[in-house]
Amino acid sequence: MKLRIPRLRGRRLVATATAAVVLAGGGTWAVASGAGGDPPVHREDRFMTVPEAPGTSGSVRIDTSFFTAGGEGRRPAVLLAHGFGGSKDDLRDQAEDLARSGYAVLTWSARGFGRSTGRIGLNDPDREVADVSRLIDWLAGRPEVELDRDKDPRVGIAGGSYGGAVALLAAGHDKRVDAIAPQVTYWNLADALFPEGVFKKLWAGIFFTSGSAATPGTAAPGRTAGKAGAAPRSAPAAPSAPLGCGRFDKQLCEMYERVAVAGKPDAQARELLERRSPAAVADRIKVPALLVQGQTDSLFPLDQSDAAAEAIGRNGAPVAVDWVAGGHDSGFGEADRTALRTRAWFDRYLKDDDSASTGPAFRVSRTGGIDTTDGKAQLRGASGSSYPGLRHDPKTVELSGRRQSFANPPGAAPPAISAVPGVGGAVSQLSGFGLGLSLDFPGQHALFESERLTEGVRVTGSPAVKVKVASDTGEAVLFAKVYDVGPNGQQVLPAQLVAPVRVEDAKSGRTVELKLPAIDHTFESGHRMRLVIASTDLGYASPAAPATYTVSLEGGLSVPTAPEVRTASTALPWWTWGLPLGGLLVAAAVLLTGRRRVTAPAPDPDLAGVPLQITGLSKRYAKSADRYAVRELSFRVERGQVLGLLGPNGAGKTTTLRMLMGLIRPDAGEVRVFGHAVRPGAPVLSRVGAFVEGAGFLPHLSGRANLDLYWQATGRPAGDAHIEEALEIAGLGPALERAVRTYSQGMRQRLAIAQAMLGLPDLLILDEPTNGLDPPQIREMREVMIRYAAAGRTVIVSSHLLSEVEQSCTHLVVMDRGRLVTAGPVGDIVGSGDTLLVGVEGEVSEVTADKVAALPGVASAVRAEEGLLVRLDGASAPQLLAELVRLEIPVASVGPHRRLEDAFLTLIGGPS
Repeated sequence: MKLRIPRLRGRRLVATATAAVVLAGGGTWAVASGAGGDPPVHREDRFMTVPEAPGTSGSVRIDTSFFTAGGEGRRPAVLLAHGFGGSKDDLRDQAEDLARSGYAVLTWSARGFGRSTGRIGLNDPDREVADVSRLIDWLAGRPEVELDRDKDPRVGIAGGSYGGAVALLAAGHDKRVDAIAPQVTYWNLADALFPEGVFKKLWAGIFFTSGSAATPGTAAPGRTAGKAGAAPRSAPAAPSAPLGCGRFDKQLCEMYERVAVAGKPDAQARELLERRSPAAVADRIKVPALLVQGQTDSLFPLDQSDAAAEAIGRNGAPVAVDWVAGGHDSGFGEADRTALRTRAWFDRYLKDDDSASTGPAFRVSRTGGIDTTDGKAQLRGASGSSYPGLRHDPKTVELSGRRQSFANPPGAAPPAISAVPGVGGAVSQLSGFGLGLSLDFPGQHALFESERLTEGVRVTGSPAVKVKVASDTGEAVLFAKVYDVGPNGQQVLPAQLVAPVRVEDAKSGRTVELKLPAIDHTFESGHRMRLVIASTDLGYASPAAPATYTVSLEGGLSVPTAPEVRTASTALPWWTWGLPLGGLLVAAAVLLTGRRRVTAPAPDPDLAGVPLQITGLSKRYAKSADRYAVRELSFRVERGQVLGLLGPNGAGKTTTLRMLMGLIRPDAGEVRVFGHAVRPGAPVLSRVGAFVEGAGFLPHLSGRANLDLYWQATGRPAGDAHIEEALEIAGLGPALERAVRTYSQGMRQRLAIAQAMLGLPDLLILDEPTNGLDPPQIREMREVMIRYAAAGRTVIVSSHLLSEVEQSCTHLVVMDRGRLVTAGPVGDIVGSGDTLLVGVEGEVSEVTADKVAALPGVASAVRAEEGLLVRLDGASAPQLLAELVRLEIPVASVGPHRRLEDAFLTLIGGPS
């Protein structure tokens, strides 16, 4: 391959010399049928027997699966490595996708995981990394795999976390590796678990506890031992290990116990982990590398991929860096996008496809608001033509604050809180919206703060600050973090990350540079930067002995920027969908829907003052092609009106409202708001406030925080929110500061209505606004709607409480089975002359009602408590009376009705 430098392989670790790789019995073939016409994928499951370690007589069995598709012919190979605690079974879907894309794919369970035997060595070069070389040996003998030369297959390696590290290590130990795509992994495991000499006790504890949970050679808890179609397989028992070590190598187990008891790492611990880290072979990794790292990751932060990018780039190999949303703290939410990019990376560097778009040298996912249809965070990609690193184009932000002293409490408790694995990161995603969760105890931290920023600052990289530290014990363990403080004083810790540092020889004071966590975060104009230096943190070990620390500033806060990294104008950069698959999906969508993109109609100046005009609106769903949800609907709403949208279940009311808000497209007709045609994302929708089918709130945040979050997601100025007016409408009082999960249904309803009223929209749409409200609250809501419309705005309300509609609405639109039944002022419809209430002595039978409905000139007849509601269609009242007498119906009275409920029943012809 063009990018590989040919030279002799000096390190073959006993595999070649002793022919240690032997197949454990016959393999099992399985076939996974392809979906939608895709070629079937063939899977071959085998155990491979490999040496336990160099110079030993023992052996280990490695459980593997080999995937191919598409018939005969040689193709590049891809090794897929799993994460810590996983197995090869986690990778089956990805393997099948790559196989259908023209690769031979080999997955395996690393030592101590799944059904593989042996002990976990944390990617020991003599064990787990040597196993990868033996897997490559095996691939070189397969007729399906393309070769660069004898015993040298064309091969790439991808993997996440633990698997990502072995991809990097294999590239450094075996020159046959041609390309790698490691994700959310480490470069130096000692730096990851012992950053700046501080023990990351919480993550290390999770690591070693989960690795000690099962005996080698058995399925991991909660994981299946095999796949359907595979023959039963057995694995020999593993060698004995010290009590409590579980699946870990004894040397690692002893190291962890020693560090955990001491509360700080020693030189031997660092040396052990560094030898098993990619950094140990930094000068030997010379293959194209796609480095994907998570932004909310307190286990393997962004500085790990930064170090990898610098080293591999220095070796002259192509490198791309991708900062994704998520990480070990909060989960990995961009798997589909990164899978496409990984495939494109291998297409370019394994298939030599020069047309494959591998994307920019640097990409970062940024929060772009909230999808109002499902409440999920939207991501937008920003990219640059080069990777800026963590200290690019720094700006200095001056901080103020006196020299401060604070305590390290006895036992380092209670600790401050920043990231909590699996919990804290969920909150960290909210930092892009101005929300977050953190905790610093009084008397246990120093605080320094900037003035209000006169312009926004996008920080991309690792901020730094010099401080002078003194400790009465001579040693200090500190935790530094930079908060984003809003105008209301609310502070957010970007990505929930903190930087630890151990300062020694600090009895008389020592100046140190604190390197803060790498982030991509915008500090908005009017906000402040707040540097907090604490003595404790939940995730790390602090000295148990009490101490007093003194800290003072030695300069401003240096914040890196990357102005050349620009956010894409669309939700994601074009290149993420630039694969042929994207074109096929678009073509399929066009063929299936038969729709064409059309230019939005020009605004109608004659309707500029009309809040809403619906003309010929029709919609039917794919699963109900023979039945319209809405059909040929037309009506108009004027300023100052409170319009009630009525109809039985299935009448099409909610569908109409969703089309009105641009959430779904009509099949025919149009909706115009203030003269502008409504389309998804139309600017005129900023003049519309809506509450339809309930509102989604973040349960752990307060009511006020949810409203703030919603408004920030709109991207409109904070001053336009009129939040105090909305809060007055909500009337939640002190409950507004409580978590929404403590709210009753009625309180949630009132908060949702306040959210719809943010910005005081000219057109307000409320779907069942009185659900969950008690009678006094219903009356208050009625008055709110009336007052709101009286100010020159318009309200559309859909409700089943007809008595409330009658009291609060000025106009009505009645629908049934998707069609318009009638529209007009409430008084005209309720008191309509074509609907009569016929008082009858005794109870009216269904047979009698049917006879009346069948009379000439009668549209419908419905039984009511007072008698019979009759809607005329051509007949006069005297003619009706004559017919009733002829039918011998005992009529007591005849007159126009005066209740909306009666009118509604007659209009829709009674219950459907």
